Amino acid sequence: MKTSLGSQDINALVAPLADAEQRFARHFPGESGARQPVHTVYGGAHLFKAGTAKKLGDLALRALATYAPDPFALARAIDLPGASTLPSALGEADAVAKAVRENPELARRTDRHAALAVVIYDRIKDKLAREPVEDYRIDFEDGYGNRPDAEEDAHAVAAADETAKGMTEKVLSPFLGIRIKPLSAELRARSIRTLDLYVTALAEKTAGKLPDNFVVTLPKVIMPEQVVALRGLFEALEKKTGLLPGALKMELMIETTQAILAADGRASLPSLIDAGEGRVVSAHFGTYDYTASCNVTAAHQSIKHLSCDFAKHVMQVSLASTGIWMSDGATTVMPIAPHAQPKDGPALGPKQMAENLESVQRAWKLHYDNALHGLVGGFYQGWDLHPAQLITRYAAVYSFFLGGLDAASDRLRNFVDRAAQATLVGDLFDDAATGQGLLNFFLRAKNCGALTEDEAARLSGLSAEELASRSFVKILAGRRKH
Repeated sequence: MKTSLGSQDINALVAPLADAEQRFARHFPGESGARQPVHTVYGGAHLFKAGTAKKLGDLALRALATYAPDPFALARAIDLPGASTLPSALGEADAVAKAVRENPELARRTDRHAALAVVIYDRIKDKLAREPVEDYRIDFEDGYGNRPDAEEDAHAVAAADETAKGMTEKVLSPFLGIRIKPLSAELRARSIRTLDLYVTALAEKTAGKLPDNFVVTLPKVIMPEQVVALRGLFEALEKKTGLLPGALKMELMIETTQAILAADGRASLPSLIDAGEGRVVSAHFGTYDYTASCNVTAAHQSIKHLSCDFAKHVMQVSLASTGIWMSDGATTVMPIAPHAQPKDGPALGPKQMAENLESVQRAWKLHYDNALHGLVGGFYQGWDLHPAQLITRYAAVYSFFLGGLDAASDRLRNFVDRAAQATLVGDLFDDAATGQGLLNFFLRAKNCGALTEDEAARLSGLSAEELASRSFVKILAGRRKH
């Protein structure tokens, strides 16, 4: 087919596309495949110790042993698939669980509901013993409150000391940070002072080093100027303390309507991210402040409220392919037993023990459902506020990934084969984003402990080296060479 346009005319027409494509690629680099934590645990700064993560894991294991002593008790509490068919009698439950553990592949084919329950339960126990908290936030805001200046000063320095101790002893969570108070007119002086004291004390203790994956959380953001101010504070602190330029990163709390839509009707997040000039790494949704800003009454404020789904979808649309992580909010109904066992008093009666069980398991089910709602909606991270919520956080994450494993495995294998074939015959394959998304499913499952490294490689059809590359494009390039 002939065209009336010459090659020079066509080149001149499309030349501007090259610059535009480069600008687009810089702004939308896509997901890196780097590990994102599945949750952030918030705890008051006055309570933080170097060994807090392990302590939370121990408390979670104790709650699991008390309120779900076998895999099928937990499965029924959170209503895993097929939970109603699982054994409840102690002897039978132990026998079935033992059979699953002895031959998991056979159990997966013959009794998949029991197999799923046992695998999830065992991996939760392993996770709570090995790495109970993935991300911890030393909280100087809602979880801390307003205190006398001298008291907050002391807690800021003490938290820095404990952070340094945790770094030395290698007991901190893989991701860590602090949440300061808002940069509002009323609180910004206090917020800046706390950050200054903490970072300065920490840098003195560690010779200018920060914990791995350290971040500062800025709550109640309403305008880009607040991000600019925090960025400037970071620069000043880095110069003062000897931290490397750009070492301090921030995450933004999206908990007001103004953080979703600006006064001119545009989405706010792009301008907030740009104001950080590369320092913003994540955006966390604040369920209860946001619903309050929408005039939703307390009785109806929920992570599943339609206003939250709208706000989180705006976040997704605004941040898609930018590499900025997103986190869902918290479930504030805590899995706490109403009747405590007195140290020196009589044992709890059957009625009290039943009420404790019902209360904890009801809260577990709510938290599990909320966490699963976030995962289904594309939010792979959320907040946790109580050690017993770690159980249902990992239950939701593991059931989500293990439940979708077969479909994801087939899709990724077929996708890699088709993509590699296209590149081998010289066709341009430009749907790498879809391939990266499928690859990220397995990376996320492996990172959080839902899959072992061997399982992730075997089920994805990729080698351990290919998985370690975290890049679909690199995987295809490697297969082209062979």
